Amino acid sequence: MSLIELATHRRVTVAMATVTLVLFGVIALFNLKVNLLPDLSSPHARPWRTEYVGAAPSEIETLVSEPIEQAVGVVKNLRKLKSISRTGQSDVVLEFAWGTDMDQASLEVRDKLELLQLPLEAEKPLLLRFNPSTEPVVRLGLRGENDDPKALERLRTFADEELKKRLEPINGVAAVKISGGLEEEIQISLDPKKMAQLNIDPSTIISKLAQENVNLAGGRLDEANQRFLVRTIAQFPTPAAMGELIIANRLNDTGQQVPVRLSEVANVNQGSKERSAIIRVDGREAVEIAIYKEGDANTVSVADGIRSQLNRITGEDVFLSQDARAAARKAREDAGRRARLIEQTLPEGMVMNVIEDQSSFVRSSISESH
Repeated sequence: MSLIELATHRRVTVAMATVTLVLFGVIALFNLKVNLLPDLSSPHARPWRTEYVGAAPSEIETLVSEPIEQAVGVVKNLRKLKSISRTGQSDVVLEFAWGTDMDQASLEVRDKLELLQLPLEAEKPLLLRFNPSTEPVVRLGLRGENDDPKALERLRTFADEELKKRLEPINGVAAVKISGGLEEEIQISLDPKKMAQLNIDPSTIISKLAQENVNLAGGRLDEANQRFLVRTIAQFPTPAAMGELIIANRLNDTGQQVPVRLSEVANVNQGSKERSAIIRVDGREAVEIAIYKEGDANTVSVADGIRSQLNRITGEDVFLSQDARAAARKAREDAGRRARLIEQTLPEGMVMNVIEDQSSFVRSSISESH
């Protein structure tokens, strides 16, 4: 029986098979991921990042990247291995053969890294959910009314403590990186003359600070049918509290032991970290929020999730142009609905702008193809 005769005699079967194929095609179409630049690299790549604050690229390569490469280079099914050493940071990307069980491979890599002896100041290597060489799917700029240090510290603190926490849980978002502005830190300026008089060296102060300023896991405590997690928390809340730290003892005029506090040999103040980047938006200093998507996430869907969350934070669509946003804001004010729409999360005086949105090009390409 020929194919034509089979189709003629079994019309119902052929019709059902055709409908089934069309149905699967429609389902596949709606689940098709859309990206600005489709990833043509192996999906079996796993980037591992190690932070080593203050180390130069040459030190990172010698003390971190090369030992990690040697340790994980013997993992089964590993095809390619490359590393990028930057100031204070090492990225090692492992690419495995197709068909490799990635869960098992990740466990093997973790086992190798657990046995590795890295510098004490280096953080534990972490597996990233995104490729560090890729571009962020959305870049935002957050600026204030002026560029004075206090305003820049306020911008950076709000971005780190509020915006980052609100954006990271969005489905498909792998990481949110903040740059620009001023980061707060406690600065200790030692007085060499006073230290020499009291016979105190800088290593003693560093050791005392490391011992006293801690926040560590202390295990767990089981009592009856309850389990308690124990933490050792002894962090200094303010510069004044840090200045009260006892760093040594000395003899007074009567021969008695008296404590020497940090404030006696140093000035302890609230300051800002050394800046590694200056971000400007519309000629004003700003904080940049770079949002990275997971490797297999849909660019358009992730951007839509970010847009929805930002609407709740700012009370307006930051993806629109300035004129369109101003018109929409005026319409809400005229209708008396502004107070009910805005969560008042974005502090007064702060303005958020979209610097880059990869989904806009994808959307326009799709609309042109139709």
